[in-house]
Amino acid sequence: MDTLALDLARFQFAFTIGFHIIFPAFSIGLASYLAVLEGLWLLTGRQIFIDVFHFWLKIFAITFGMGVVSGIVMSYQFGTNWAAFSDKAGPVIGPLMGYEVLTAFFLEATFLGIMLFGFRRVPDWVHTGATVLVAFGTTMSAFWILALNSWMHTPAGHEMRDGVAHAVDWWAIIFNPSMPYRLTHMLLASGLTAAFLVAGLSAWRWLKDQRTEDVTIGVKTGVTVAAVLIPIQIFVGDLHGLNTLEHQPAKVAAMEANWETRGNVPLVLFAIPNERERRNDFEIAVPNGASLILKHEAEGVVPGLNDFVAADGTRNHPPVAPVFFAFRIMVGIGVLMLLVSWSAGFRIWRRGSLNRPLAWLLVAMTFSGWIATLSGWYVTEIGRQPWLVTGVLTTAQAASRVSAGMIGTTLAMYLAIYA
Repeated sequence: MDTLALDLARFQFAFTIGFHIIFPAFSIGLASYLAVLEGLWLLTGRQIFIDVFHFWLKIFAITFGMGVVSGIVMSYQFGTNWAAFSDKAGPVIGPLMGYEVLTAFFLEATFLGIMLFGFRRVPDWVHTGATVLVAFGTTMSAFWILALNSWMHTPAGHEMRDGVAHAVDWWAIIFNPSMPYRLTHMLLASGLTAAFLVAGLSAWRWLKDQRTEDVTIGVKTGVTVAAVLIPIQIFVGDLHGLNTLEHQPAKVAAMEANWETRGNVPLVLFAIPNERERRNDFEIAVPNGASLILKHEAEGVVPGLNDFVAADGTRNHPPVAPVFFAFRIMVGIGVLMLLVSWSAGFRIWRRGSLNRPLAWLLVAMTFSGWIATLSGWYVTEIGRQPWLVTGVLTTAQAASRVSAGMIGTTLAMYLAIYA
């Protein structure tokens, strides 16, 4: 595949997965929210909980359907544009994707039917059980996909035979070094995405003078869940970063726009990375900040990007600017999530209601989870380059021999249909 075709194939996959991920990022968290609402209704008998449940159930159904369809479209590209990836890594990725399909289509879809159409047609405890199983199924679907994705970042439990990765230890493959951190980070991101969407849309209704009890419950539950999850997410994100430093130091160097391996590395808040001259043209930084965060000591040595350039000048690290800026968007939104959720939570639980400034802040944060998730996904996936499976298969080696014209045509069709 020539360079243009490779770039088009990469953009096509980035576009389709970027479109797809917004649906599971919301539906995983929303499914658990629905299970809690119905559980509260079953335990307390309060009609308001089942009313809120039915309001969000319709949104969940649409989100779930869009997630399934967009996921299928994305997976077809493994055979069309990335056939070498399927050939070289198929013995590992095939079973993992098969388990995900079993979880998504057999567990989720089966009980989704009861969840959507079985209310008052089956015993209440059966309907609640179906809702819990749908929530469990969405989580298990994420488990298998993230096990596969994490293996691509930190491959383990396989051996190469004639250039093909064969499984020798499924436990090591599934629970590879980055998998626990990536899974936890993503599940928390899904919970935060759902929490801010519920809180933001409920706050919008509150501002439109819909001060009914279901709106109040939406605001309270959304804000409370967000306030609880965001500090946990920040802690897990720090652990994930330390794990990435151990296994993918080039990614961390790009995230920090750090060019030289050294101690006393500053935390760069903003910079303009200049990859051609291998320096930052402008930067605002906190002295020793990166060393303190990554090594927990001011003199801690942090790897630099110049360590990942071959003697002939070939770059063996990801493009710096996209990773650097996407990481700062993700972290910046995380800080805003903490400030807004805690401020709104303090107001609600202290005085029993919102005020208009906080309501507008929640509205502004409605889609913040999606933006943070997409930014984090770009950091993760662009930060892996030039590898598709780290140390095993580069992105260029994984591509099919398809012409740029053919990929450009299908990309244009995707863009038109999705629009």
